[in-house]
Amino acid sequence: MSQAIQPTHANLRGELSAAQLLKWIDATACLAAEKHAGVSCVTASVDDIQFEETARVGQVITIKAKVTRAFSTSMEIHLKPVTLLTEQDHVEHNLASERRKVRLQHEDTFKNLMKESGKFDDPTCDEEEGTVSTRGTSVQSIELVLPPHANHHGNTFGGQIMAWMETVATISASRLCRAHPLLKSVDMFKFRGPSTVGDRLVFNAIVNNTFQTCVEVGVRVEAFDCQEWSGGQGRHINSAFLIYNAVNDKEELITFPRIKPMSKDDFRRYRGALARKRIRLGRKYIISHKGEVPLCIHWDTGNQVSLSNGNVEALKSLAAKSGWEITSAVEKIKIYTLEEDNILSVCVEKHVERPAHLAYHLLSDFTKRPLWDPHYMSCEVIDWVSEDDQIYYITCPVVNDDKPKDLVVLVSRRRPLKDGHTYTVAVRSVILPSVPPSPQYVRSEIISAGFLIRAIDSSSCTVSYFNQISASILPYFAGNLGGWSKSIEETAASCIQFIENTTDDGLKSIF
Repeated sequence: MSQAIQPTHANLRGELSAAQLLKWIDATACLAAEKHAGVSCVTASVDDIQFEETARVGQVITIKAKVTRAFSTSMEIHLKPVTLLTEQDHVEHNLASERRKVRLQHEDTFKNLMKESGKFDDPTCDEEEGTVSTRGTSVQSIELVLPPHANHHGNTFGGQIMAWMETVATISASRLCRAHPLLKSVDMFKFRGPSTVGDRLVFNAIVNNTFQTCVEVGVRVEAFDCQEWSGGQGRHINSAFLIYNAVNDKEELITFPRIKPMSKDDFRRYRGALARKRIRLGRKYIISHKGEVPLCIHWDTGNQVSLSNGNVEALKSLAAKSGWEITSAVEKIKIYTLEEDNILSVCVEKHVERPAHLAYHLLSDFTKRPLWDPHYMSCEVIDWVSEDDQIYYITCPVVNDDKPKDLVVLVSRRRPLKDGHTYTVAVRSVILPSVPPSPQYVRSEIISAGFLIRAIDSSSCTVSYFNQISASILPYFAGNLGGWSKSIEETAASCIQFIENTTDDGLKSIF
């Protein structure tokens, strides 16, 4: 489908409105589905939608849709299999299966994360200056379904409902900023039931939570026929969660004020937004499935000092960034995430009952890492550059039925210049001609990762592990962030146990 963007399709900034785009996407997808099925189709659900670029008045937008896979269990008729013609068809066919798994387990995952979120106090819920009550963001809108809003069977177009939802959600988000909110992404749409011509649709929107430069708005849709309208009892036909950001006159992202939950329902929606964010992060690599440009640096012995210092500075810069948000906390372990420009980073913070210098010596020796980290099968030194810099060859186990992965990394260690300061163990991938990629493994990369170890007192410390996640590493983290795995917490607990159980004999062997 190709459409010329007219002023009536645009928002106040002259950009194509998300509501209009959602209608076009739904119509195009429906045409593709009907061409395959041979019968009239209706929208049952929509996976995450990411708005990456903008289009403006005067431009022509082209929307392409095709059936990637048919699942007979969710259809009322038997569908013929999809014919796969190209390698890309096979990739999309397999991805469709992965997305379906995510949809099927979404509800159970969400329930588990909600139970988990009740086990720790989120510090953002505390009293702080500048917080805004959720009540001030509540918006209600009512629409009458007319023939132009429906198909030839009289069922309301899914795209029309999504467009109305986007409009009311935008108004809700606008009450937190002095700017026009821009739709960044949409969580899963799931249509619980149909609506038809003559129904009154009631849209209720409210801000659930804010995350630095973005805000989540929840929208609930109820449908009423004439009898239900007079009785005040409607049908819940849809709920969705829309994520917005906003920019100022200089095109800089605006930081939203924190939300202050007031009622029990406010807290439920507040924590629900945290759980949904974790799920979105976890399934991000499945939904986008984008290739990435390799960022590995070539190891140069003539420039090894600069490369080593750059490795350390990259880790410190990652740790110093603002916007880290807590996603889970279990006993001695806290997990934080940071999203910026579609780059995801993770911080795992651990409280360890051992001196900082001991944790440093144990964690900076990567040959010991397979003893506590199940994600590392082997780790050997292949180049002893200096006392503080070594290059390691690492192998990792199979994930998602793929080949095992391997890495070549530079590990740069730094002791604090003064007592009480931070120990640093920085890691990043390098290209070494003597260790070329092997057909047995998928060569992966670490962009920036490592440990920062800070002494609390003479017998305890905080160990913070950071990782700026690449596409090749993300599968190891995705399940945990998404809530359907505990691998990060289990690995962190194993690391704590490894450090705390080190005996005096072990100390002697280190020093």
